[in-house]
Amino acid sequence: MQKRGFRGNDRHGRNGNPEELLAKGLRELGLEQALAGDDRLMEFITELMNWNRVYNLTSVRKPTEIVTRHILDSLSIIPHLRGRRVLDIGTGAGLPGIPLAVACPEREFYLLDSSSKKLRFVQQTLATLGLNNVVLEHTRVENYRPGERFDTVICRAFSDLHDLYGHAARLCTPGGRILAMKGVYPMAEIECLEDKSVIHDVLTIHVPGLDAERHLVCMHAAQPAG
Repeated sequence: MQKRGFRGNDRHGRNGNPEELLAKGLRELGLEQALAGDDRLMEFITELMNWNRVYNLTSVRKPTEIVTRHILDSLSIIPHLRGRRVLDIGTGAGLPGIPLAVACPEREFYLLDSSSKKLRFVQQTLATLGLNNVVLEHTRVENYRPGERFDTVICRAFSDLHDLYGHAARLCTPGGRILAMKGVYPMAEIECLEDKSVIHDVLTIHVPGLDAERHLVCMHAAQPAG
C-alpha cells in the first residue's frame, strides 16, 4: 500500500513525531510486521484531527496523544478478541473498531452508535481508508436486533459494567466474550454486578507510551438470550 504520510498541522507535536511513536508502539505490541507498509492508522489520525476541528469528536487534540490514548489503546486488546464477528458498542469516532479492523482484516467488525454526526465521520473515514471488513449500525444498543450474534462484544466508553452486561449478553454467541475497556481498576462497578461470576478476568493492560492505568474486564454471557 502506498504510504500516505501525515498531513496534520502539528506533525511533531510537543512530545515527538507521531509516526515514530506509532511505529514504536506497534513494535511493542508485536504488530510491526503485520502492519508493515500500511499507513492507514496515520491516515485515520489525520482524518480525526481534520474533522475534530468542526465536529468535536474527541477531546484529545494532539496527534501524539491520539496515537497513545486512542490508537495504541485500541490495539492493546487484540490478544483478547475471540472469533470472527466483533461488535463495538458506542464506537463514537470509530474507537476501538477502526484501528482493530485495520490490524485484523480476517475479522468482521460491526460499529454501533446512535450519533449520526459521529457515524458520518466513521463512514467517510472507512471510504478513505478502503476498509471493507466494517459494517456501521446506526441505532441504540437497546434497540439493536442483529441477524447473527457476535463472538466478541467490546465497549470502550459506553456505560458501567452492570448496564453493559445487560445489553451485551443477549448479543453474544454461546461462550462469547464481553470486553469492557476501563482506566483504573473498576472495583465499584464490579461490586454493583448482580452476578459476579460472569467476570472471567480483570487484566492490567500495557499501552505503549501511556502512563495512565488501563484495565480490561473480560466477561462471558452466562445465559445467551433466545
